[in-house]
Amino acid sequence: MKIAVLGATGWIGSTIKQEALGRGHQVIAISRTNNVGDDNNVEARTLDLISQEGVANAVQGADVVIVAIGGRAKGNHDIVPNTASRLLEELPATGVKRLLWVGGAGSLEAAPGLALIDTPNFPAEFHDEARAQGEALTIFKASDSDLNWVFVSPAAEIFPGERTGEYRTGGDQLLTDSEGNCRISVEDFAVALIDEAEKGVHQKKRISIAY
Repeated sequence: MKIAVLGATGWIGSTIKQEALGRGHQVIAISRTNNVGDDNNVEARTLDLISQEGVANAVQGADVVIVAIGGRAKGNHDIVPNTASRLLEELPATGVKRLLWVGGAGSLEAAPGLALIDTPNFPAEFHDEARAQGEALTIFKASDSDLNWVFVSPAAEIFPGERTGEYRTGGDQLLTDSEGNCRISVEDFAVALIDEAEKGVHQKKRISIAY
């Protein structure tokens, strides 16, 4: 399978790239800088998400597109919902039929009718990021695009750890363990993303990943 990773130089994107390569997939690594390392199974391509051109060329030949982007680096969180709208509109014409979107945990329900972002202890420094991902989710859910999308929310705490290959899949609610924690290593989150890319279990919905 040929998997395009948009945001391939970021922390989550680069981990997804490595997981895909470790399973023998070809990877189209898409970034602003083209600085994705040297690997025969990686084709580096550039894309400026602010520009109105380049999506078709960036994803050409891909079977699946995985998007792991954010607005923190540029201080422009609107790039997240804007990119969601753009890909829903433009990807179907490229022949790409499947999009996996790395979303946030802020829109997950901490309690019935209460999003995590609206809880008292939600970190203020992540509010804009979470809001942008919540807006992107709203755009996906309202879309009538032919694109088969899946919005994948990581656990409330995602951290550098180890690859165990273990995780649980949930829906719109926080997945917590027996101690009330909602956690996933970035390595196991990448496992979940590539599992979904390979198996295509979910369609046009949000899922969440945690231990």
